[in-house]
Amino acid sequence: MKSVNTLKPKGGKECFFEFMDSIINELHKLEKTRTAETYTSARRSLRKFYKQKNLPFYKLDAQLIHSYQSHLIQKGLSMNTISFYNRILRATYNRAVSQNRTKNRHPFKEVYTGVDKTLKRSVPISCIKKIKQMKFIEGSCEDFARDIFMFSFYTRGMSFIDIAYLQKKDLKNGILTYRRKKTGQLLFIRWEQCMENIVLKYYDNESQYLLPILNNNNRDTRKQYIYTAHRVNQALKKIGKRLNLDIPLTMYVARHSWASIAQNKNIPLSIISKGMGHDSEETTKIYLNSLDNNRIDNANNKIIRSL
Repeated sequence: MKSVNTLKPKGGKECFFEFMDSIINELHKLEKTRTAETYTSARRSLRKFYKQKNLPFYKLDAQLIHSYQSHLIQKGLSMNTISFYNRILRATYNRAVSQNRTKNRHPFKEVYTGVDKTLKRSVPISCIKKIKQMKFIEGSCEDFARDIFMFSFYTRGMSFIDIAYLQKKDLKNGILTYRRKKTGQLLFIRWEQCMENIVLKYYDNESQYLLPILNNNNRDTRKQYIYTAHRVNQALKKIGKRLNLDIPLTMYVARHSWASIAQNKNIPLSIISKGMGHDSEETTKIYLNSLDNNRIDNANNKIIRSL
């Protein structure tokens, strides 16, 4: 497969999908699997809407993209999801423009490419305690999901993919060391007894991993991770319903809750940011501002009650 930079236009009618495929292939070669998957998802979405095998660049205009966005809205997709697709398609288009494969017709000028505030995904410490104390049949999906959720919370909201790839060698002298898959940042966590209890519960002498999410004998770890993540989140949603939570309980809730609870305990922003592995405090500010409005609502309630 030729690289993106060596592909040549075909009589001015080079296909957008073909160009996007070349980018996806290059991302796979660079082992940027997650990014390749997001580009594939956006390509598949536009391809289903357009219903043609080829989409020449000259046909990709503002009217087409506006119709595509209207189609996604009618399907009931959230504006954040729509923006996600639009931004990936726009990045691909802009790359083609920069390589002189097409003139810039500004097809994305009238569609949504912003980011709405994230819906509330955190729960209070009282809820975390209830989740911790719940009783399940040992070995059940709910039991395993609760343990992984709590492990994430104990480890400052470690993401599921990072938990999955933790190896025994990452734990030395009471310090758990790992590199975030998302950012590449190296993090260090002091090992606590609550973490030890969960690891011991699932300890496997034959496995290189700390927890039984990935299998030594299966090379397709990505597929294993996705499959187990789905099972864990499905089980967590069942747990959330048992607790009558007003939001779906997922692994994201553990991370968001750790940040929100830390903020409520007046832990400095700089500490929360470093604890979560954010690359800047600005990222953490955006993250915390989108969690919930409980503190604002409580303040408003006090004002109302004072009348």
